Amino acid sequence: MPDRRLLCLGAAAIVCIVAYMTIGLRGNIGFVLLLRATKLAALLQVSLSIALSTVIFQTVTNNHILTPSIMGLDALYLFGQMLLVFLLGGLGYSALDPQLKFAGEVMLLMGLATALLLPMLRRRTDMGLMLLAGVIFGILFRSLQSLLARLVDPNDFAVAQSASFANFNDVRTDVLIFATILTAVAAVIAWRARHLLDIVALGADSATGLGVAWARTVAGLLLLVSSLVAVSTALVGPIAFFGLLVVAIAERVVDSRRHSMLMPAAAFTAVIILVGGQTFFQHGLDNSSTLGVVIEFAGGLAFLILLFLGSRR
Repeated sequence: MPDRRLLCLGAAAIVCIVAYMTIGLRGNIGFVLLLRATKLAALLQVSLSIALSTVIFQTVTNNHILTPSIMGLDALYLFGQMLLVFLLGGLGYSALDPQLKFAGEVMLLMGLATALLLPMLRRRTDMGLMLLAGVIFGILFRSLQSLLARLVDPNDFAVAQSASFANFNDVRTDVLIFATILTAVAAVIAWRARHLLDIVALGADSATGLGVAWARTVAGLLLLVSSLVAVSTALVGPIAFFGLLVVAIAERVVDSRRHSMLMPAAAFTAVIILVGGQTFFQHGLDNSSTLGVVIEFAGGLAFLILLFLGSRR
């Protein structure tokens, strides 16, 4: 039987979804519902992809404060966007088929992320060094993106600038179908691997002793994380600390690191924060503030608290 706390999280997520779809309905109801359903589908994908990618990444690195964003994977994705603008120009970039471009970006991110992170995991690099390396990777790719932004025409720069900031009011719907397929496949793979992830969480030596092919398993999980990061970043932009926030809350609510509990709990928590928060900001505050700013502040605070608590142990 599912844990009651997990059922409560699921019920709260459903309430947030219903509220998002129904509050403030007026005018052409059919058109409004279709518009909201499209945005809701994107927000649900972002919630699921960020939650799963963070849980899996923390399991692989055996560290509860590391996230794909902290390790610079979203910066790598944005650098790829700016590089395309630099090479093709604004018109050439805009003329690319969105789904084809998204597929190419996903494959590029998966390849580069594996090439950057897998050697450190194979060598059992200290987590402090991994965190430092992740920060350096993030700074490097953001610096390269900034350099290319200074070299391109200002009109071309405006084409890619919108992807550099998290925006939950203006999600990209041109890649929604492809992103939905990718998210669904990744979610199924992650769920089927929940027991394997429990073994991976024991550490490299213990997992190897239990028959897990460590290098191959880690490489596959990193590819899965990279694809999920690409989905969330493509749809709404980079969100540095959101994954850390939802996983930290979910872990304390269900009080378990078993992935059969933690993955759905993190996904439900992400839906509550993202969909519920977007509903509140749209209808309660009339979009007078930005949800992304609040999420980044709360996530950054959670990161500092976890870092402080970890240093006291």
